[in-house]
Amino acid sequence: MKKRALLSVSDKTGIVEFAKALVEMDFEIVSTGGTAGTLIKAGVPVIGISEITGFPECLDGRVKTLHPMVHAGILAIRSNQEHMQQLSELNVTPIDLVAINLYPFKQTILKPDAKLEEAIENIDIGGPTMIRAAAKNWQDVCVIVDPSDYDTVLSDLKQGEIAKETKFRLAQKVFEHTAHYDALIATYLRKQVGIDFPETITFTYEKAQDLRYGENPHQKAVFYKEIGDFSGTIVAAEQLWGKELSYNNINDANGALDTLKEFGDVPCAVAVKHANPCGVGIGQTILDAYQNAYNADPVSIFGGIVALNRCCDHLTAGEISKIFLEIIIAPSYTDEALEILKQKKNLRILRLPEILRVNENSMRDFKKVAGGLLVQDLNCSLLSGEELNVVTERQPTEKEMEALLFAWRVVKHTKSNGIVLAKENRTVGIGPGQTNRITALELAIKYAGENAKDSVMASDAFFPFDDCVKAAHEAGITAIIHPGGSVRDQESIDACNQFGIAMVFTGMRHFKH
Repeated sequence: MKKRALLSVSDKTGIVEFAKALVEMDFEIVSTGGTAGTLIKAGVPVIGISEITGFPECLDGRVKTLHPMVHAGILAIRSNQEHMQQLSELNVTPIDLVAINLYPFKQTILKPDAKLEEAIENIDIGGPTMIRAAAKNWQDVCVIVDPSDYDTVLSDLKQGEIAKETKFRLAQKVFEHTAHYDALIATYLRKQVGIDFPETITFTYEKAQDLRYGENPHQKAVFYKEIGDFSGTIVAAEQLWGKELSYNNINDANGALDTLKEFGDVPCAVAVKHANPCGVGIGQTILDAYQNAYNADPVSIFGGIVALNRCCDHLTAGEISKIFLEIIIAPSYTDEALEILKQKKNLRILRLPEILRVNENSMRDFKKVAGGLLVQDLNCSLLSGEELNVVTERQPTEKEMEALLFAWRVVKHTKSNGIVLAKENRTVGIGPGQTNRITALELAIKYAGENAKDSVMASDAFFPFDDCVKAAHEAGITAIIHPGGSVRDQESIDACNQFGIAMVFTGMRHFKH
């Protein structure tokens, strides 16, 4: 008795060759719509689905395979005598192989001009039903949703039969496929309805690359990407040179881009180490900006990541090439710059044209915890929208205010407790990720050295005591910016007035954990 295969695919890659090989192995081919037309045109003998169901395809093709003559043939357990007796009584022929891929919903919604009606029309109904049925009955039915699996199935058939291990793996792949498909639909429709935080949520990602290891060599790791337009993010970066990115490279590069996006108005360079900025500089040119970022902390930048928000020219590349860096990211490079940078064998060169874009598709921040997931809005704000509040007797000078706002942009992207010291278009000392604020300040002052004198200070959160003001005075810091809001704010204000330090409240906190 001939075996029967049901083929109905949107992606017709390799389907003709696959069908011809099945026919040579004595399979009958049942097919639908466009797939049947493609096979017939290629000379493959095809049984139309309507010949099986005794019912015409209707409703513009919406209904064609949703029929007992199809699903009974897929779901019947071959070792169950009652099932097989019923098939015989109902004149149903078993279906032994199902090759289906679904309507192109993803491709539809990725089109810039996609309309809701078009997206809805590309939600497959019969396809998921058939492949789920086949996967449920995997011991008797082989199901294929990916054209890359055709060769594996044919190879098994040439050996006599499809191996159970192959069938089970392909069945598992079905449920990954339908879960991914349904999650895409749910995400798309959720956006149409405007629901930010639903009662239940499912995310879907596609593998971008396997990684050599995670944060440490004993940890396995993979990089997955979201589906959609994510220009301006690390996912969209094109690697022009160097070995594959690591887990830490990707995480650090993401941190560099977050900080860089605060500085679209001027040439800026950001140096990052362990996802914290270690040097940020601005200037009239990108060379000026890089030199300021380098001079901010010439020790910590070694082995770090540098992100530029302007084209990397040969002068900047020449300076960058003097030290060891893991990665450089820029919107573009001159040919001369690339020639210089490619002399560094271990330097990874990334190009990200829309490097300053704050992508509207990446407005959620996720943090996995054991047994759960924290989800929040991305921190895209800098100030509360109200005027800055100078709370001391002395007003900051114009030069100090420029430096304060510069430092405030940087401290927003520094792990809490975070302190940033800045002057003359660059950071001079950064104290990130400390368990108390005074230690963060002491660390920033230590990094700054003599440059702490006449610098300004930004703190991501308020001062619970006046100890930071006293330490700032001893280091020669002249102005401070922080959110304010402590019940003991007045103690810090009084200390500033005593030492002649200007203090500005922003009204907005920037914790980053």
